[in-house]
Amino acid sequence: MTRVKIVTDSTADIPNSLAEELDITVIPLKVNFSADETYLDGIELSPTAFYEKLQQANQMPTTSQPSPYDFEKLYNEIYDESEEDTVIFSIHLSSKLSGTYQAATIAASEVEDKINVHVIDSKRASYSIGIIVADVAKLAIEGADQKAIQDRIDVLLNETSVYFMVETLEYLQKNGRIGKAQALIGSLLKMKPILSLSKEGEVYPFEKARGRKKAIDKIVETLQETYKDQPVDIGLSHAVAPEVGDTVLEEIKARLNTQSTVKTEIGAVIGTHVGPGTVAVMVTPTKA
Repeated sequence: MTRVKIVTDSTADIPNSLAEELDITVIPLKVNFSADETYLDGIELSPTAFYEKLQQANQMPTTSQPSPYDFEKLYNEIYDESEEDTVIFSIHLSSKLSGTYQAATIAASEVEDKINVHVIDSKRASYSIGIIVADVAKLAIEGADQKAIQDRIDVLLNETSVYFMVETLEYLQKNGRIGKAQALIGSLLKMKPILSLSKEGEVYPFEKARGRKKAIDKIVETLQETYKDQPVDIGLSHAVAPEVGDTVLEEIKARLNTQSTVKTEIGAVIGTHVGPGTVAVMVTPTKA
């Protein structure tokens, strides 16, 4: 019998309790405040501690992905601990935003003689990765085979929506992750940008709204148009903005055919690039 094992990275912002419940292995990225001050995302630095440090920092922190060796070591550990044939699905942060996917791909090629590793570019970030990972991890626990998992990943990559609001574009700009949203710089003036991720996994401007309330309304209206009465699962991630997150979540739950919700915090790596105050919502069709 073949076992399917799900691996992701810390930018998926999956709550620790959910990762443990669904047997998801999470490899951490790193946040660097200086050459001598580096932390493993989600392990050595919680979201709360990160945003406190960010406020006090004299310069913008940087981030770095796991090395191919880190991935190779992890894949070998999973293989060695398994008592049955194991297929690994390793689902990661958009390759347009990080070298994590490339590092995982290199590692998979190093172990391909003995371990079957499928590396997936999610083309997404934060819990828009996590909502996909959690979905297929449930299937894996239920005993789904490799083909069923791959088929479901394909559906989710096609049909999962993500929209997010940032307090400022400063963090995306300074960290070089702004993508096609560069055109918004200097043109906001009391406008609240609604951003999304393109099919290629790059940040782009979806819409501008005058104020947060109208931005939330626009996101909810767009999701209603997309999913109509279709049963959906909802994820919401926030960067020290729990009240705004609750408002968005309640609006969506009231107007979509909601089957489940997960609320989580944006961790240190994604937080470095989007900044405090960010709220992201992701919606995916519930498996029939």
